[in-house]
Order: sequence, then C-alpha cells, then structure tokens
Amino acid sequence: MLTDTAMSGHVPRQRWLNILSRAPADFLETHLSFLAQGSHQWLRPAETGLVMVRARAGGTGQRFNFGEATVTRCVIRPDLALTGSRQVGVGYVLGCSHRQALLVALADALLQESDLHARWYESLIAPLIQMQTQAIRQQQAQTQSTRVEFFTVAREAGSDRGEEDAP
Repeated sequence: MLTDTAMSGHVPRQRWLNILSRAPADFLETHLSFLAQGSHQWLRPAETGLVMVRARAGGTGQRFNFGEATVTRCVIRPDLALTGSRQVGVGYVLGCSHRQALLVALADALLQESDLHARWYESLIAPLIQMQTQAIRQQQAQTQSTRVEFFTVAREAGSDRGEEDAP
C-alpha cells in the first residue's frame, strides 16, 4: 500500500524503484523511449533469470518455497550528453523484457540526479503512484463486494443437547 511519505513527494530510492518496477511498459515507453537511444555504458547488460519466491502459510506460518519467478535486470550509466545524468541506474522487472528493465534503469538514474529529480518525479513517479493507488482501491472494492459475512446464532441454554426448555 502507498504511504503518506509516497504521497508527499519524499520518495526514497527504494520506493521509486518499487513503483517503477510495477509500471506498465507502455507508460515507460511514452516517457522515456527518446532517452533509450543513447550510447549508454552498460555496467551489467540486461539479463533474465529466475528467483525463488518464498511464502508463509497464512502469512505468519513457516516459510516454504512457493515457486520461481522470471526477473530481468540491468545496470547502466546513461549517456551524459543525452540525459544529463552521471548517476548509475538499476532496473529490475518481473518477466523477460530487457527493454522495460532498461527504461526502469534510465528512470532510476534520472531520479537520482538532484537537478533532474523534480521534473522526473512529476512526470513519472507521481502519475504512477496515482495509477497504482487507484488499481489497489479497485481491487479492494471488488474484493469487498464479494465478501461473505458468516455468523452463528447462539442457542438457548440446554437446547444444543436436544433438551427442551422447561416452562
């Protein structure tokens, strides 16, 4: 769930990477595709691998291996002439989209640059927070609409054993 910190504009790097990793690919393409054409320095080329997903029974029980998930990552230093950023950007995304990982890494590098942060926060992070918050609210509303309330009716004393109540 998004916090008040995220809504106030003070989003730390860990939080904006979380937001960017869940961003739709078309949204990232719309905002960053023109920057992806530069001659970036690849510190770790985009690569796809598997990570083990662990879960807990009931959310609090013992951990167990749930399965594997495909993840793509990359690390770049963007083209300074094109982006104006000297920062190293990292990108991790679920799935096997090398392009999406590159776009997340570019956004990360741009958001780290103090001169560029406000501009990229307003054009990337703020709209993504709104989109993701709205999606969470819609899912909660849908879940709430299918919620079933269970209740029991307490029996009068003695009637649960098949005894009749005495007058």
